[in-house]
Amino acid sequence: MSIKVGIVGVGFMGWMHWLAWQQVEGAAVTAICSRDEAKRAGDWTSIKGNMGPPGEQVDLSGIKVFESIEALLADGEVDLVDICLPPAMHRAAIVACAEAGKDVLCEKPLALSLEDCDAATAACEQHGVRLFVGQVLPFFLEFDYAIHIVRSGHCGKLLGGNFKRVISDPFWLKEFYNRDKVGGPLLDLHVHDAHLIRVLFGMPKTVYSGGRMRDGVPEYCNSIFTFDDADVSVCCTGGVVNQQGRPFNHAFEIHLEKATLCFEFAAHADEAESIQLKVLCDDGSVLRPKDLGDPDPILGFVREMNEVADSIRSNRDSALLSGALARDAIAICEAEEESLKHGAVVAF
Repeated sequence: MSIKVGIVGVGFMGWMHWLAWQQVEGAAVTAICSRDEAKRAGDWTSIKGNMGPPGEQVDLSGIKVFESIEALLADGEVDLVDICLPPAMHRAAIVACAEAGKDVLCEKPLALSLEDCDAATAACEQHGVRLFVGQVLPFFLEFDYAIHIVRSGHCGKLLGGNFKRVISDPFWLKEFYNRDKVGGPLLDLHVHDAHLIRVLFGMPKTVYSGGRMRDGVPEYCNSIFTFDDADVSVCCTGGVVNQQGRPFNHAFEIHLEKATLCFEFAAHADEAESIQLKVLCDDGSVLRPKDLGDPDPILGFVREMNEVADSIRSNRDSALLSGALARDAIAICEAEEESLKHGAVVAF
C-alpha cells in the first residue's frame, strides 16, 4: 500500500516533515498546501529552525499545490493529511480532515486547550479516521532507548526521574508568547516532556509548579509531580533563558530499581556538547550504550513517519502518537500553568 501524503503548512515543521517523508518507503508527499505564494512556487529558503538544515529551493514538479486546506481535501487523492500549521489552527484543520474522511498526522501540540483537544479527537472518532500527533521525542535515539529499557522491566520498577528542556528566545518563531496562537514555552516546548512523563508514568495525581511569567504566559517553570504510587517521584524544568549563547538544551535522569539512565545535550552558539547516554547499574558498573544509530535529528522524524505509515497499513492505533496521549500532555501543561499562576498544588 502506497500512502499519499498532503502537507498542510510549509514552515519549519512542514520542512522537517517534508525531509522525513522522502525517506519513508511506501509513502510519498503528493500535495502541499500553503498561503504563501513563494512557498507554493518552491521557494522555501525563508524557513529557519533550531535543528536540521535551513530551508532551500524545492522541486515541486509532480506535486499538487494548493492555497487552502479545503482545496486539498476536495481533490480527494490524499490518504493522510500532515498538519504543520500554527497550533491555534490545529482544531479546525483536524475537524475538516475528519469530515473529509482523511487520516490525520498533526504536529504537536494537538491544540492549545483541552476543549479544542477534545473536539478534535471527538471528530476523528465520529468519522472513523485515525489521528496521530507528532510528539517526536520518543523517536530520538536516547529517548527511544530509555523507553525500551523501562518497558522491558529488566531494570525493575520505575521510581521516577528528572527532565529538562530549556531554550533561548526563539526570535524566529512569531508570536511565541501569544497564549492563543502558539502557546508559549509550556505548550510549544515543555509539552514534549509532559508527553514523555505521561508515556512513562501514566497520568500524575498532583502537580506543583513554580517559576516566572512573561506577558501572562509561563516563561520558565519547575514542576514536581506525585502519582498514586507514593514511591514515584518526578520533577521537570522547562522554559526560556534570555541569553542566546545556548539555543537548546534537553536532558533526563530516569530512576529504576536496578539502574539510573542519564543523558544531556546542549547546543551552544560556538559548539554542541553532549553528555553521552549512560546506564548506572546496581553493581556499581557504568554501561555506555554504543551504536544507538545515526544521531541526525531528521532521522527521528523519519522513525516517527514510519510509525504512522506502519500503523495505517496495519489498521492500528499508535502506542506513542495517539490523540489520547497528546490530549493528556496538554492536560498536564494546563495543570502546571494553573499551579504556577496561583501558587497552589493542582490535582488531576
